[in-house]
Amino acid sequence: MTSKKQLFVWILPFLVLILLFFIVPLLYMVISSFSNGHGFTLDHYQEVLTSSYILQGFKNSITLSAVSAVIALIVTLFAVYAMMRFSEPVRERILMISNLTSNFSGIPLAFAFIVLLGNSGLFTLLFEKWGIDSLTSFSLYSWGGLLLVYIYFQLPLSLMLLYPIYYGIQQQWKDAAALLGASTFHFWRKIGVPIMLPGIVGTFSVLFANAMGAYASAYALTGSNYNLVAIRIGALISGDIFAQPELASAIAVLLGVTMIIAMLLSEWSIKKTRRNL
Repeated sequence: MTSKKQLFVWILPFLVLILLFFIVPLLYMVISSFSNGHGFTLDHYQEVLTSSYILQGFKNSITLSAVSAVIALIVTLFAVYAMMRFSEPVRERILMISNLTSNFSGIPLAFAFIVLLGNSGLFTLLFEKWGIDSLTSFSLYSWGGLLLVYIYFQLPLSLMLLYPIYYGIQQQWKDAAALLGASTFHFWRKIGVPIMLPGIVGTFSVLFANAMGAYASAYALTGSNYNLVAIRIGALISGDIFAQPELASAIAVLLGVTMIIAMLLSEWSIKKTRRNL
């Protein structure tokens, strides 16, 4: 009993932290989404579901998150495959760098891209000097620029999530397949990729949720010029014209529901894939 009491005392600060910074704000957000200052109402949800502008924000956010997650997955699948050919110390250094760069996001990341690829950025001026700028209409402050920034902060996270999955592919399996006459391509198509598929699907769901909740980088680049759900929530809370925190809470709840649905679909896909193995 004494050990249980000691354990409870040790985890009590953690429980209080979760209560104050997660449970209470979540409950307040949900309650606020059903309130209009006078009582219970569903008007905020009706406005969200009937507003073409807010629905466009959801569409833009889902598209941007899905595309950036898929591209980051494809790039890191090949990157981690190449990493496995390096020695253990080299792989550890790459993972350490990935861990550091995964924390480089938000406004500092947006500022770095503006310095490099903004209207007067280093590479922009170099491209103009070399005459390359006429070959492309790329703008950092457009959908393509946002996609580039999103892919950048998705890559380190994807690499760190996929590395353990690759590490689980045992060398004995490759040797056995080679002895039976299977090529490297056939090994990965018939054995490697099916085994890794549940982990890949799970990684995609994490990357999708990570991009859906991103706010600072997108806002620093485009302000309110590009319609994303996170930017709409921030605008309604800060009040570009006047604050509407209850409507922002309703949008945030639906954003959370979207992420939960994505996670449930991912979990269903993972279970289905494992049953088919």
